[in-house]
Amino acid sequence: MNERLFQYALLMRLDKPIGILLLLWPTLWALFIAGEGHPDGLVLFVFVTGVILMRSAGCVINDYADRKIDPYVTRTRERPIASGKISSKEALILFSVLCVSAFVLVLFMNKLTIMMSFVGAFLAATYPFMKRYTYLPQPYLGAAFGWAIPMAFAAQTGEVPVVAWLMFIAVVLWATAYDTMYAMVDRRDDLRIGVKSTAILFGDADRIIIGLIQLTLIWVLILVGRHLEFGIFYYMGIVVAAGMAGYQQYLIYKREPEKCFRAFLNNNWFGVAIFGGITCQYYLT
Repeated sequence: MNERLFQYALLMRLDKPIGILLLLWPTLWALFIAGEGHPDGLVLFVFVTGVILMRSAGCVINDYADRKIDPYVTRTRERPIASGKISSKEALILFSVLCVSAFVLVLFMNKLTIMMSFVGAFLAATYPFMKRYTYLPQPYLGAAFGWAIPMAFAAQTGEVPVVAWLMFIAVVLWATAYDTMYAMVDRRDDLRIGVKSTAILFGDADRIIIGLIQLTLIWVLILVGRHLEFGIFYYMGIVVAAGMAGYQQYLIYKREPEKCFRAFLNNNWFGVAIFGGITCQYYLT
């Protein structure tokens, strides 16, 4: 039983929390802005728990979708489904349990949030299949991750203002940048087995396009600050985040898989910087 639970935990990537963090930070950005620094306790609990459940569900359905691909990719061949330690049926049952659990939590929110949760569930469930049909699964992931922002505003305030959509765009841009870095790690294997990604689509222009996306992301975050009439602390957070983006460009310069992966991981600190700027704006002014 313990070994089976351990394999379930691996399937949900609980041993690799970076995905949870990359979904958590923008959710917290939205909750603290919507709550003007003091989000409702129940809303905060539901969304933080929902982040863990839905990211775990996303990993499960991703590995199910890639069950015939992962055995041929060096980085993924030992995953529970690819290695035969977890069956496809078990994976689907686990995915269903995680989604139902998340939905039960959403039922404590208002009607608008509940309705929006169906869009979020659709995005999470369909994202893993995008790499078969389009070279743009990374922006789709951004939409799946970013959907937590309008949902958070809906839960906290009962409406979705313009600033929520600006933040949604920021997350789509951010996820496109960092997940392209992640895709650069597997580009050789993906080309061999026919999996699509922005890393393949961008080709030799990958670093330049990622840089342009990062610049646009910073610009959108500045627009968010101007819309909310934020002050120096928020913009200090943006400056630190921009420094992180510059460091990531340094890491991916030679396109070495290990350093591309480090650049991907470094995005956690990008999210921390923006969250730090937001919280300081509310608590120190």
